[in-house]
Amino acid sequence: MTCARNIPLVLLSTVLVAASLASACTPPERPFVPTSREDMRAFADLIRGDFEAYIADVQEYFRCLDEERARAFVEAREVSQEYGRFVDALE
Repeated sequence: MTCARNIPLVLLSTVLVAASLASACTPPERPFVPTSREDMRAFADLIRGDFEAYIADVQEYFRCLDEERARAFVEAREVSQEYGRFVDALE
């Protein structure tokens, strides 16, 4: 393949990866932390639970991103190969 043909393939791959990542995994919401120390103490157990849930959820989110990234790269490679065959057929 020539360099000029590689540019659209790289751009297509980048767009596919970004689109896949954006649509497949949902990031967790940040935990709320009150500003007053009194509220922090009063709701310490709830806040602690929110942080622990966030940490577990963000780890799952990272795993989802990793899986989706791997899937998107495979798809982008396949699409790039299909595009190459398409361009070759036009020559």
